[in-house]
Amino acid sequence: MLPDVKKILYASDIDKGSRPAFRAAVSLCGHYNSEITYLHIIEPLSASAQSVVETMMNDESLHEMHTQGLENLKRKMEDRIARFCETELEENEMLSEGSVQSRVEEGTPWKTILRVADDIDADVIVMGTRTHSAVGQFLLGSTANKVMQNSKRPILIVPL
Repeated sequence: MLPDVKKILYASDIDKGSRPAFRAAVSLCGHYNSEITYLHIIEPLSASAQSVVETMMNDESLHEMHTQGLENLKRKMEDRIARFCETELEENEMLSEGSVQSRVEEGTPWKTILRVADDIDADVIVMGTRTHSAVGQFLLGSTANKVMQNSKRPILIVPL
């Protein structure tokens, strides 16, 4: 059993198959009466892709599009969280108001997960991993593997 868990960091790629990992985070949240930070990370564009975009748009338009994209993504995450709670949770599993916060960050996924875990002082990190072969099952996903190798916090890895 984990020690007292008050803050859970759930790292998601918002893919359709990520529900089992979120369900595990929700279960922990209900058991410990804690809060979840639902994190989605956007990887930075490559230098060449960034260069192409910058030649097509001025800085102001690019900044506005970027800001609007982040807001739309956050809204999409919050809608998915609400839909999950409505369709998959029983009445006795319902989360209290404000127990899930969504957060969108940019950066290298494994480094950003660890940074946000430090920012919120997470007691546990919950994430899923997809494996498509025996070798993949042995190595886990590269993001999950790097988080496990570099974290000082407990991590719950849920196969998706």
